[in-house]
Amino acid sequence: MFWLHLLILLSFILIGAQLKGVALGFMGALGTLIFVYVFNLPIGKAPIDVMLIILCVISAAASLQAAGGLAYLVSIAEFIIKKNPAAITFIAPFVTFIFTLLAGTAHICYSLLPIIADVAAKKKIRPERPLSISVVAANFGITASPISAATVAMFTELNKIPNNTFGIVQIISIIMPASLIGILAGAIVANFMGTNLDKDAQFLNSMPQDDFKEKVVHSPQAKWSVFIFLSGVLGVILLGLNPNLRKTSMVESIELIMLSVVLLNVTFAKIKATDIASTGIFKTGTEAIVSIFGVVLMSNTFINAHSTFLSQNLQPIVSNHVWLFAFAVFIMGALLFSQTATVKAIMPLGAQLGILPAHLIAMYPAVNADFVIPSYPTLVAAINFDKTGTTRVGKFLLNHSFMLPGITLTFVTMLAAYGIIYFFY
Repeated sequence: MFWLHLLILLSFILIGAQLKGVALGFMGALGTLIFVYVFNLPIGKAPIDVMLIILCVISAAASLQAAGGLAYLVSIAEFIIKKNPAAITFIAPFVTFIFTLLAGTAHICYSLLPIIADVAAKKKIRPERPLSISVVAANFGITASPISAATVAMFTELNKIPNNTFGIVQIISIIMPASLIGILAGAIVANFMGTNLDKDAQFLNSMPQDDFKEKVVHSPQAKWSVFIFLSGVLGVILLGLNPNLRKTSMVESIELIMLSVVLLNVTFAKIKATDIASTGIFKTGTEAIVSIFGVVLMSNTFINAHSTFLSQNLQPIVSNHVWLFAFAVFIMGALLFSQTATVKAIMPLGAQLGILPAHLIAMYPAVNADFVIPSYPTLVAAINFDKTGTTRVGKFLLNHSFMLPGITLTFVTMLAAYGIIYFFY
């Protein structure tokens, strides 16, 4: 029955991914219903902690957006990118990475993508190059962020392993520098993709002229909201560094700090509490909660029901070739379109197979494989913002602009993480 159940699991994930939006959660719920009521499998555990973390973090980020703080951060990014336009393929991905790292969500890069595309085209740099690596780098900011739901989920799963000594600070101290190395490698690869625009006659004849963009003046409230939000992020980091300061679990501490950020933004940034729920970040985050609930519950139901089968068949392979489990993480990341859902779905299996926490952390970046199937929202947005048409999906679906930089970034980041663990842990 294992293979039939696996076929059902993968089919529902693929259908949900194709339908987009909250459909992945609905398909996951239906799959769980079939597992439980048709095949009599015991239902798995719902990822309640992760869902609450997401809700609290996106509420804080949404309050930042409602106050104009997000637009202020984007203006800073625009200044950085336009300061050195010739080096945009190398500068842009680090900017999107840092902004995601601070915000805890890659959806902040939507506002940066048209800037990257515009600057590249006007410098006759192939927009495919900076756009492809920037979108993937933004996702890696999630796994390097101390406040992202994925990192908290990773910490939660590691905490279940006996004698584990790796907390959020240790995870970040490994993944952040490893990601920076991976981004540089990915940017180098992206920099050689395709032909230069100055050799494309069709583009040169239709190249848009520089347009005048009115300077936006950001309110003091917007700047206050950024200060409040980043103070909340700093508070999370400090509690992670000093466990003795915590009066409750790290998960609950993050939730309380992020909700306090919302209240402070309402008070000092002068925003209406009712405006928070209408922001794009809040809507996207609530969609993520629904998707994660359904698909993780279905995956956990499947894995728990077949844990003995999986352990008996995978244990000998993983014992001799631990790195093979990274492929399983990567494949799940490509199918689930969510770093958090992937962590909750696959990392418990790694723990059951006896993989060391340090090795699981090194494999953690593989959850960013949502670039493999080019239907993730940020990828689609990058394709649409590139008016030159260089950023595209190939005829065979997987031969798209994001594949080579994404694989390079993922592989190098995991390799660098292994190196950091080997030499420093």
